[in-house]
Amino acid sequence: MTGLARLSPFAVGMLFIGSGVARPEPKDIDTRTLRGKVLCGYQGWFRCPGDGTKSGWMHWSRDAQRITVRALTFEMWPDLSDFTADEKFAAPGFTHADGKQAYLFSSAHPKTVQRHFEWLRDHDIDGVFLQRFLVNLDDPGMERVLSHVRNSARNTGRVFAVEYDMTGMSSDKIVDALSRDWRRLVRDLKITQDPRYLHHNGKPVLAIFGFFSDRFDAALARQIIASVRKETHGVTLIGSGQWWWRTEKDAAWAKVLRTFDIICPWNVGNTTMVDGRVQARTDMWTQDLAEARKAGMGFMPVIYPGFGWDNLMKKKPGSTTIPRRGGQFLWEQFTTARRLDIDMAKIAMFDEVDEGTAIFKVSNQPPRPGRFLTYEDLPADWYLRLTGAGARLLRDKGVPGKEIPIKP
Repeated sequence: MTGLARLSPFAVGMLFIGSGVARPEPKDIDTRTLRGKVLCGYQGWFRCPGDGTKSGWMHWSRDAQRITVRALTFEMWPDLSDFTADEKFAAPGFTHADGKQAYLFSSAHPKTVQRHFEWLRDHDIDGVFLQRFLVNLDDPGMERVLSHVRNSARNTGRVFAVEYDMTGMSSDKIVDALSRDWRRLVRDLKITQDPRYLHHNGKPVLAIFGFFSDRFDAALARQIIASVRKETHGVTLIGSGQWWWRTEKDAAWAKVLRTFDIICPWNVGNTTMVDGRVQARTDMWTQDLAEARKAGMGFMPVIYPGFGWDNLMKKKPGSTTIPRRGGQFLWEQFTTARRLDIDMAKIAMFDEVDEGTAIFKVSNQPPRPGRFLTYEDLPADWYLRLTGAGARLLRDKGVPGKEIPIKP
């Protein structure tokens, strides 16, 4: 591995390579359209004791007061090599092979969010869907993260849009909680007027996750959709839920699932075997795309790098892992999207180490004790780089190939 290969695309761009032509400096991403965009889901839900939120080890441990092997709820240990001392929070009892203290990060720290957005910029990734969880709307830490994301998007020229996650919320409270919060964000915080907030077809983009026919009835789904459209005088609404949306048997639900502006089926965990290897299922995308167009919707696939939640679900080590295959699992989804001339995608996820779908920097030498997935000695920024390559493939309408076009 050369030192050059470890540089970000834009760092490399400042060097004269081959023909002697340097790559241009990164430009601010166009906020007026979803076309040509690859956006990462940004959970922003990690907290640590001492970060000022009083949330304890939120999303690192099932015990807010303590972090232990038995309490772990995440699958990958983040690489904090770039982090400053004030961004790192000591994880008691966890040490590296050399005996040094291991640390974790808090999403509520402004420097950390800024760092994450710099990684997006440096790897040619357009921006994020900032997740807002209805069950946690009273968490003041979420307001901090929102503020940090707004500032960091401005500082780096990235785009962002809000995505509500309805998971775990009582069905009788969803409409009120979602519409009230969105109204506050738009009217009081003026979020859709932010210079980096994403728009499409002249309207602010809003995504909502959780449209599953086994969670609530179609009548409530219609209420949810109507409520957000009414509150803001129109949005470009991205609806996300079951990957089998096109073949839904319930007639009322089938109709609802064709009323979004853009449909973004949640594909994480949907796999198939090809030549003895696990691949993400993408064979239905052709028909999904055609059906979406027939219904007057856009189609935004969810692309993910792999999966695993052994620690979160207390499962036998390796029993829930969907192997990344060195990035080939991710790249196959990008090439399928390109062959179908799809020009937008959601990456699940930027920072989701809970379920092993993160693309940000992850340690190949996680601390002990505990069992963690790694990038198997690939560079810590490998999946950032690969996602950037995929974004360029869709944006520039490149020629898709089976082989990953970059080297570790």
